[in-house]
Amino acid sequence: MKNFSIGALLFVVLFLSTHFSEARLQGKSYPIYKCSPPVSGSTKAVLTINSFEKGGDGGAPSECDNKYHSDNTPVVALSTGWYSGGSRCLNNITINANGRSVTAMVVDECDSTMGCDDDHDYQPPCPNNIVDASKAVWKALGVPEDNWGELDITWSNV
Repeated sequence: MKNFSIGALLFVVLFLSTHFSEARLQGKSYPIYKCSPPVSGSTKAVLTINSFEKGGDGGAPSECDNKYHSDNTPVVALSTGWYSGGSRCLNNITINANGRSVTAMVVDECDSTMGCDDDHDYQPPCPNNIVDASKAVWKALGVPEDNWGELDITWSNV
C-alpha cells in the first residue's frame, strides 16, 4: 500500500507539472497553458486589445512575419493552443461580436506558456481562450472605445 501511495503521488506531481505550470512576475504566480479549447465553426473566446506597432504593448515583432503592424490594420494574436505552432500564421479568421463581424489576419501568438519578461512586455501569460486584437478589429465590431478591454466573442477560420 505504501508503494501505491508514493506511486500515485508521483503520478499526480508529474501530471500537474506537464499539464499545468505557472509563471511569476513580482512574486505573483500566473497559470500557463499548452492547449486551447477545440476550434469549431463558432469558437467561443475573449477578445482583448493589443498594439502590434513598434513600441506598443505587444512587445517584440509579430511571430508570423517578424514585423510590426499598424493599429489601423485588423490583425490578431491567438492563444498558444489556437496559434498551433504557427499553422494559422498569415491566415484570416472571422470574429463575431456586437452583432457584427470582421475578418482579421493572424500575425502573432498570445503566449500562454511564457510571460513576465521583456519579449512579452512584462505581461503575464495569456489565458488559453484569447484573441488579442488590434484597435482596427475593435472599431470594426462597433465597440465604443471606453468599452475596449475584454469582450466575449466567437471566431472561426476563413
